[in-house]
Amino acid sequence: MTNIITMMPVRLAATRLPNKPLLNINGKTLVQRVYENVEKVMQGKTDIAIAAGDQRIVDEVNKFGGTAVLTDPNLPSGTDRIAAALKVLDPKGEKYDIVVDFQGDNLNVDPAVCLPLIEMVQKTDCDIATCGMVIQSEEDKTNPNIVKIVMGLKEGEDEGRCLYFTRATAPYTRNPEKCKNQDLYHHIGIYVFKAASLQKMVSLPTGVLENRESLEQLRALENGMTIRAKLINKIKLIEQAPADINTQEDLDNSLPFIK
Repeated sequence: MTNIITMMPVRLAATRLPNKPLLNINGKTLVQRVYENVEKVMQGKTDIAIAAGDQRIVDEVNKFGGTAVLTDPNLPSGTDRIAAALKVLDPKGEKYDIVVDFQGDNLNVDPAVCLPLIEMVQKTDCDIATCGMVIQSEEDKTNPNIVKIVMGLKEGEDEGRCLYFTRATAPYTRNPEKCKNQDLYHHIGIYVFKAASLQKMVSLPTGVLENRESLEQLRALENGMTIRAKLINKIKLIEQAPADINTQEDLDNSLPFIK
């Protein structure tokens, strides 16, 4: 039997929206709403925990009955934070085989997106599974904030090995008349790790390409780890609302849809 935990990295130090996880959203904090969304989908399938960067977050999670682990607030990334929390919950590395990394501000992201990624890790034994969407907008194809997954999918395939991640417009199509699949894929930052692969990744030094593109998943690829991605058609619970909360505008646009 595979033992799985879903972990959500959460910290208060958001510059664009201070104290974001503790903001009151129609009677519940953001962190509680995301936790409950995950719990609704994952209950019975995985354990759930918050990897917290601040004691106030731990106190809030304890208040609504969730599980939280306090981690060093100076950790450089959410990946480092969940790895640190995992060592507290599973110090010998024997309890959990798979770790789901679901961001703590993903208020309107459907946690069910994680389920096929868990299956992909189990089925293929890849180190990391993630997901992407076909890019529809010409503007998004050239936007460096839209990270692209480079993978060689044949017509009809919806998952494959990730060869590279980039902010550039890639791959380039030299002979369009000879190429049936000319799609570009937008990377969605949800990850499922083998537990041992998560700990390996955070133990590695920052990679050359990672530093150049500012994409930490490139560290895994530079060190020979395997990442696979699945294409999805839908990520939001409510299509009209933002997927996550990063700014006051995101929050204002979400409030009318949150009950």
